[in-house]
Amino acid sequence: MIRILVDSSSDYCQEEIREKGLVFVPIQIELAGKEYLDGIDLDKNSFFEMLEESGEFPLTSQPSPQVFLDIFQEVKEQGDDLICILLSSHLSGTYQTAQLARQMADYEEHIFLIDSRAATYNIKVMADYALELVREGLSAAEIAEKLEKFKSRVKVVAMIDTLEYLRRGGRIGKAAAAVGDMARLKPVITVTKEGEIGVVAKALGKNKAINAILKWVGEHPLDESFPAYSLYSYGTENSEIFEERLFKEGIRFAERLQIGATIGTHIGPGAFGLVYVEKEQNS
Repeated sequence: MIRILVDSSSDYCQEEIREKGLVFVPIQIELAGKEYLDGIDLDKNSFFEMLEESGEFPLTSQPSPQVFLDIFQEVKEQGDDLICILLSSHLSGTYQTAQLARQMADYEEHIFLIDSRAATYNIKVMADYALELVREGLSAAEIAEKLEKFKSRVKVVAMIDTLEYLRRGGRIGKAAAAVGDMARLKPVITVTKEGEIGVVAKALGKNKAINAILKWVGEHPLDESFPAYSLYSYGTENSEIFEERLFKEGIRFAERLQIGATIGTHIGPGAFGLVYVEKEQNS
């Protein structure tokens, strides 16, 4: 049997985790003096409400090697294969922790670790693709090989509504955040092929940010044989405006999905964007 593992940065809801038979590993979030397991005892709306109220920057920590080792040993006892699709190694130590646990489990030929070089619903798109390949009867090694090629085609582009949460995380200074917010500066970001956060544009206002997103999507055209998803963090007003523009441009998406705590920590409320699969370069 081939099983698929994702961490909570994938932002799958627990109902979908159960329906699809995924193995789920939560990332730990510390906020307002309390510790939570992302996706288990901290839902997305509650997280953003606490984020706004606390004024603090949440701390995230990757699962311990023992968490992965327990799963790997169970997989070994069952004689199964396991494909793990994990948060970008440039954003977290989760991938490195899983590597250590795999060595300890002494079952390396049956455990395949995929550094997604991404986060949030990029991982969902990859996991859904992996599940489809399982249904098609491919081996775990074949699926892992296809995922390594596929992951660079999974794109995300989004607008950040406020610079406050980048300031809280120490990524920009207090003065820069204040000036940027006063000037209505809206960074448009993506995740690079290396798995790092990259800036696509620094737009003045939401309309120009939407224009920048659409321009970027035009430069990285959608493969309509895969579903696209409209994303939002907290509050749907901005995403609704964005979706109206998507419809006008003839860009269709399967559903609107909410970003969770792992990435929401850095982007805050009001963010919106699109995740999709890019057409193959040679097609």
